[in-house]
Amino acid sequence: MKVTQAEIVISAVQQSQYPEDNLPEIVLLGRSNVGKSSFINTLIQRKGLARTSSQPGKTQTMNFYKINDAFYFVDMPGYGYAKVSKKEREKWGVMIEEYLQKRENMVLVLLLVDSRHEPTEDDRLMYDWLTYYGLDPVIIATKADKISKVRQKKAVDNIFNTLRPRKRSDVILFSAATKMGKDEAWEVIEGRL
Repeated sequence: MKVTQAEIVISAVQQSQYPEDNLPEIVLLGRSNVGKSSFINTLIQRKGLARTSSQPGKTQTMNFYKINDAFYFVDMPGYGYAKVSKKEREKWGVMIEEYLQKRENMVLVLLLVDSRHEPTEDDRLMYDWLTYYGLDPVIIATKADKISKVRQKKAVDNIFNTLRPRKRSDVILFSAATKMGKDEAWEVIEGRL
């Protein structure tokens, strides 16, 4: 997809703040610092639209990025470790759960996991929760440039065997640095749009 327009529309913390234009929404979930913002920036070929940080927990709101006036990327706060209070993380959980259960514009959930490691317990819980509610996420295995080709294949095997998506093609190796997986991610996104 050729991206000609990309802008952040709103950083929402509750349902009343969601955009009301009924455009389709692609949701990005993953643990803190897994690379959700880098994923967005890579796909839209814009540095810095989605702010990245080495500090876990930087994204604390649901950030709606309007793309080509046709759909939104919705960047969710990360789960797992973040340099915020337990109470704050619990608020994020309620906010995310409400969105996932009630938002009718959502057409695709992308679950980002770090390809360098086994899926965490939080990754497994999130995947199980999503599938329980029929949301059938596609898994983006980030930071693939940081591991060898042999380890990349093992990473896909580990993710596939741990999370158990319906098909192996539901796991996409991705690197913001090398653009690996960018075309495959767009293919999935365009298929849902």
